Amino acid sequence: PFINNTDDKGNSYDGTNMALFEEEMDSNPMVSSFLSKLANYTNLSQGAQEHEEADDDEGPKKKASPQMGTFMGVYLPCLQNILGVILFLRLTWIVGTAGILESLAIVGLCCSCTMLTAISMSAIATNGVVPAGGSYYMISRSLGPEFGGAVGLCFYLGTTFAGSMYILGTIEILLTYMVPKAAIFVADKKEDELDALLNNMRVYGTCCLAIMSVVVFVGVKYVNKLALVFLACVILSILAIYAGVIKTIFDPPYFPVCMLGNRTLKNHQFDKCNKIEVIDNITVTTQLWNLFCDGSQLNATCNEYFVNNNVTELQGIPGLISGVISENMWSTYGPLGMLVEKSNLPSVEGGDPTQDIYMPYVVNDITTFFTLLVGIYFPSVTGIMAGSNRSGDLRDAQKSIPIGTILAITTTSIIYITSVVLFGACIEGVLLRDKFGDSVKGNLVIGTLSWPSPWVIVIGSFFSCCGAGLQSLTGAPRLLQAIARDGIVPFLQVFGHGKANGEPTWALLLTAGICEIGILIASLDSVIPQVYSCLQFFLMCYLFVNLACAVQTLLRTPNWRPRFKYYHWALSFLGMSLCLAIMFISSWYYAIVAMVIAGCIYKYIEYRGAEKEWGDGIRGLSLNAARYALNRLEDAPPHTKNWRPQLLVLLNVDSDQAVKHPRLVSFTTQLKAGKGLTIVGNVLQGTYLTKESESKKAEQNIKAAMSAERTKGFCHVVVSSNLRDGVSHLIQSAGLGGMKHNTVLMAWPGAWKQSNDPQSWRNFIETIRETTAAHQALLVAKNVDSFPTNQDRLGEGTIDVWWVVHDGGLLMLLPFLLRQHKVWRKCKMRIFTVAQMDDNSIQMKKDLQMFLYHLRLDAEVEVVEMHDNDISAFTYEKTLVMEQRSQMLKQMHLSRTEREREAQLIHDRNTASHATINDKVDAEPEQVHMTWTKDKLLTERNRNRECNANVAVRDLFNMKPNQTNVRRMHTAVKLNEVVVNKSQGAHLVLLNMPGPPRNRGGDENYMEFLEVLLEGLNRVLLVRGGGREVITIYS
Repeated sequence: PFINNTDDKGNSYDGTNMALFEEEMDSNPMVSSFLSKLANYTNLSQGAQEHEEADDDEGPKKKASPQMGTFMGVYLPCLQNILGVILFLRLTWIVGTAGILESLAIVGLCCSCTMLTAISMSAIATNGVVPAGGSYYMISRSLGPEFGGAVGLCFYLGTTFAGSMYILGTIEILLTYMVPKAAIFVADKKEDELDALLNNMRVYGTCCLAIMSVVVFVGVKYVNKLALVFLACVILSILAIYAGVIKTIFDPPYFPVCMLGNRTLKNHQFDKCNKIEVIDNITVTTQLWNLFCDGSQLNATCNEYFVNNNVTELQGIPGLISGVISENMWSTYGPLGMLVEKSNLPSVEGGDPTQDIYMPYVVNDITTFFTLLVGIYFPSVTGIMAGSNRSGDLRDAQKSIPIGTILAITTTSIIYITSVVLFGACIEGVLLRDKFGDSVKGNLVIGTLSWPSPWVIVIGSFFSCCGAGLQSLTGAPRLLQAIARDGIVPFLQVFGHGKANGEPTWALLLTAGICEIGILIASLDSVIPQVYSCLQFFLMCYLFVNLACAVQTLLRTPNWRPRFKYYHWALSFLGMSLCLAIMFISSWYYAIVAMVIAGCIYKYIEYRGAEKEWGDGIRGLSLNAARYALNRLEDAPPHTKNWRPQLLVLLNVDSDQAVKHPRLVSFTTQLKAGKGLTIVGNVLQGTYLTKESESKKAEQNIKAAMSAERTKGFCHVVVSSNLRDGVSHLIQSAGLGGMKHNTVLMAWPGAWKQSNDPQSWRNFIETIRETTAAHQALLVAKNVDSFPTNQDRLGEGTIDVWWVVHDGGLLMLLPFLLRQHKVWRKCKMRIFTVAQMDDNSIQMKKDLQMFLYHLRLDAEVEVVEMHDNDISAFTYEKTLVMEQRSQMLKQMHLSRTEREREAQLIHDRNTASHATINDKVDAEPEQVHMTWTKDKLLTERNRNRECNANVAVRDLFNMKPNQTNVRRMHTAVKLNEVVVNKSQGAHLVLLNMPGPPRNRGGDENYMEFLEVLLEGLNRVLLVRGGGREVITIYS
């Protein structure tokens, strides 16, 4: 009732409960509306909606939120990818070659690596929402776009090539074990069989890829339905293996292995394991006899080993309780071509060993050793990212990824470990080491164990390859789409587009194209490089997932709050170490190649990619390292040997905030050559509240100028009530801790004589005084706009140093630093020093040459003698004109600004930051009366003005020059004559800068002295040391 309530139709905010905050509602929404937006968040592929809305004129369409849960979205895809063909085709051979104990070590090593990686991945996945991209998203947001892009693209290539290998495996199983008659190309000769097989694989592989691509294009839900069927077949195959193991306890299957002595025979070309047999009381030779003898007669010439040893049959699968496990505990590594033998069978050596390769013996097709088996086995555990790669399709990625992935790894680890033990306990060692089943008529070794039929394993391995290929074609395009939509690799951005529901159409086409390349190569010689390349890319991805978790945990950033609590940085480091070890254990040269590829992608993204700030751990690591280094630097000032100019560059901007002297930035780059600290400072006059936009614009313009000149450093724009205070604040406070500037670089105020405001050159002189008080060096560049740019290349010429007084050796150091840059590289250094009447010029030159020799500086030395001449009339007259001009300007300035000065009189007397204080006011306090009337004040002011004007005019004609000023002018004139005579043609002249007078009344005369000193010289750098030695002769 007491509030005058007016209806404001423009306000969307109604109500009075929160009236205190109503002015901030536009920028800071109410918590209720904020929470409702958060609740409606969907983790669909990021960027899908924006792209589609931009392409659709009808406006945005409502997207369906993802509905896949833990079982269908993560557990089953991981299970399907992990349970690959290695289990069916190679695990028995690994057990036979490495033995049960070392096989368990291999399985344990690989499964530990993936489990530790899954733990790290779970911590990252539960530390916030994980949109599309999976492992790439986790790495890039934790370690930065460069690492994320490099590892993400490598992982994409690995997944894509793995897809092509799975498809090739599918076709090989189809044409070798299932329907050999389906071959289109049939070889007439035995040597052409390989080419025919490869051509068949190319044709069928291309057809299979096309079918799979269509299924993936239709949608991920159809992939999941097919995957369920494929996985069911794989699980049935595994159950068939366990059933076969149980059956061996009471009824082992009959799979005899024919042995000659202790050597295993291939039984492709004979049916009976006998040398001879009796048919109708007639002894005849068998097919086996014909393989070792030159005829079928009993008196034929036979292989000596065949003659000396008997043929026996071994039970290939003796059963779980046969005790064969004790024989299979230990490894049996060997070279290429080594015979597969059973050590406890009798054997009589004989014959020529070089002829054994032509006999039907089972032999090693490759040289075997522990690390090789690690490399062969590891691809069978690399499916752990299958769920996280589809994070954009999950209903709750934070919950599903950890549970599904860890359960899948646990399940498959149990299957692999039990399989190792059961294979070693059931199957004869020589059959285990028979990689291709040649001793059992080419059957899959694991197929001989399964129940009810070996066909169960053949069909299971076929669908296993099919399912894994389908999962690769589903995950890889989504990974590429996520990388493309982040925009970190410019030429990949086209692959960020897709269908209206976010399906990655273009990425799928590229993935299918890369897969087709892998299929068309289809050479058995290239399969091993493909396997190792994929393995290295997978391991690199796992390594960086572990690294990301470890970095985030150790940095303890406030945003690191994962819901998954069962992680530790030590586990992540252990996982990272295992990944690195397996990379080099399996193939050190492929590991190096993979690292070089990732390094090239990293540098490309760093050079051409878009700059992203994702709050990643590498930035946090840099911040921690910088903080640590700054704390160390704070302990003590740098030693003379480590001293280098850390520059504060005072740069001016015009009324439009454009940089006035960009060549000053160029000179900074040439002086620094990218080393040391550079702070480019600027002062704007006013208050920050009114000048905020101008301040930001000036900062952007200065940063643009620094970028154009490739100046590495920082920009610092200060808004102050007056320029003098702003420069003072910069000199005092720029930098941080031990990383503070020690040198100030500024331009000479060239228009100080034409300026009506004396404050400009007074600010310049006060800056000199403040740098001296702060023990900082000062560099003043005259005619800075004529200095060379970074694109210029100065030819033969000189940098002349005029060493008049020693103030730390900065004059010697600056030419050396300049000559490191390509602009000044061809210039020679000349050092001039001034000798007085009493000095020995010859000795001075020798001493200076020795000093430069010890400083390791190459320079020409010249000693210039300046005699004590009488002061010329020119010098006397120039001093007199200078003082008269100074006095006249002072009177003119007083009469013009008297009103403003009187209005600020009380303020000026009480403000310590002003450089000049009106001494007359302090000396005449009787002029200030609090009871004066306005008329009395005007009368007194006019009387004083007339009196002062008369005195001033009279003094101008009667004054005589000050003797100190005459002597200083004499020095300036004489030194200028010498410098111009010697150095007028030099590319740059470096000169000691004389200090300003202690009495501020002579400031304007000081500017005249400097002007006379520099007259007739083009490029000059005035140098004033900071009061400490900056160059040393010691190592």
